[in-house]
Amino acid sequence: MAYAAVAGRNRRSRFGIAMLLIALAGCSAEPRRTADSSPAARAAAAAIHQVGAPYQYGGAGPNGFDCSGLVYYSFRKAGVRVPRTSADQFHAARPVPLDDARPGDLVFFRLENKVSHVGIYLGNRRFVHAPSHGGSVEVESLENRYYERHLVRAGRLDL
Repeated sequence: MAYAAVAGRNRRSRFGIAMLLIALAGCSAEPRRTADSSPAARAAAAAIHQVGAPYQYGGAGPNGFDCSGLVYYSFRKAGVRVPRTSADQFHAARPVPLDDARPGDLVFFRLENKVSHVGIYLGNRRFVHAPSHGGSVEVESLENRYYERHLVRAGRLDL
């Protein structure tokens, strides 16, 4: 599935979002208690629903988001309170190796000589974020050279 087109609000991107939500939540209509229904996975699903929402400095939704505002909003939708800023989220998250990251873990990036950008990990080296350069909430790959160069670590919030 190509995620490059997920940022648009067209038929193809809605299909991609739907497929990702199915992968995160499982295919069963019956609720089940697995890692798929964890608060972190629910937060990742909430963030996916915001793809296409505009970037807004200081925004914590639903009409616009900055990176940490998207994390704050998504976890709040999942019933969990988290710190509001990317620096506080960085300090609150326990480091985990990227190979052990699960949907709903956070990924942190160093921009301008400090950890100042955060996204929500989706699995398969993909994450959702509100890019600080403007635009809108989007799904991106950690294999993108820019993000690969600036990645500091993944982190897990103890929920």
